[in-house]
Amino acid sequence: MIVLGIDPGLADTGWGVVEVISHHYRPVSFGVIKTDTSHALPDRISAIASEVGQLAEKYSAEVVSMEDIFFTKNVSSAISVAKVIGAIIHELKQRKIDVHLFSPPQIKQAVTGMGRSDKNQVQQMVRILLGMDSIPKPDHAADALADCITYAVFSQTYSRIGKGFNVK
Repeated sequence: MIVLGIDPGLADTGWGVVEVISHHYRPVSFGVIKTDTSHALPDRISAIASEVGQLAEKYSAEVVSMEDIFFTKNVSSAISVAKVIGAIIHELKQRKIDVHLFSPPQIKQAVTGMGRSDKNQVQQMVRILLGMDSIPKPDHAADALADCITYAVFSQTYSRIGKGFNVK
């Protein structure tokens, strides 16, 4: 199965593609979508959503795993990220691709086994689980790869217990 992971953001949206074969993960590609702050907000959001849709098609993603907003002190930043998330979901649903949202603690739990892991612990586990020589850079891309792993872990767990996979 090909999973596209998304770490949404207005300035930088991380993306990663992982092939999941049984309990093994193979990194396919990763990167960051950057937007220019001189462009209008609707144009930036639209460009991000469009590029994510193109990535999903390019890599034949079967599912998208994306970090959801959990809590933030900066409300205006959270609102912008929420708009990006909504636009991405709309774009992918138009392409008939399932999207699953995970909170930061769910991602940390799935990747490291601890819901309160720090960023470096998550990135080190991404490196280990994907058999990479170094932590993927930039950070947003590493976070997107963690999203891929999270989907795989949740999916495999629900499969083992015989229940349908029904996360947000």
